[in-house]
Amino acid sequence: MEFSSKLLENAVYEMSQLPGIGKRTALRLVLHLLRQPKAQTDHLVTALGTLRSTIKFCKKCHSISDEDICDICSNLNRSQDTICVVEDIRDVMAIESTGQYRGLYHVLGGKISPLDGVGPQDLNISSLIEKVNEGQVKELIFALSATMEGDTTNFYIYKQIEGLKVKISTIARGISVNDELEYADEVTLGRSIVNRIPFENALKSP
Repeated sequence: MEFSSKLLENAVYEMSQLPGIGKRTALRLVLHLLRQPKAQTDHLVTALGTLRSTIKFCKKCHSISDEDICDICSNLNRSQDTICVVEDIRDVMAIESTGQYRGLYHVLGGKISPLDGVGPQDLNISSLIEKVNEGQVKELIFALSATMEGDTTNFYIYKQIEGLKVKISTIARGISVNDELEYADEVTLGRSIVNRIPFENALKSP
């Protein structure tokens, strides 16, 4: 792809580093921004800069937050003894949109994936184990994607807390195998939360 401007080429290159954005799509986006009023582009730049410099991660659940403790963790009307374990903020948003869950969350920040060099030490697993060991958690709900990496992560956590007095369940497999949680429709995801099953039962499934 030949560029008439080095500035344009650099902008397209940086835009193409975003996931799912190829160089042709990046070029369309950059040209679109150039056609917009400068003030609109400035708003975008300011929003991204502010996000990057001031965003926080909740000290309790590790979700993205404006404050040290996110709105969900600080909401005393939510069930404080039930924790839903998810991969990232997108899954929190997906489950919240169903309106079927009123407990807390714990964001792992990914899934165990040896092929990608991601081990348990790279995720927010130790802080989850600490929560369970404190004895306040009555139920842990595994809500990771139905993939090999998701199942591996579920099993690893399960073995770490096996024997402790906590109910361990997993969302019902209304979610297709190999599907990412964030792409599930709200009805299916909501039913999967409501109809969750003991994790031990999931281990026995073929």
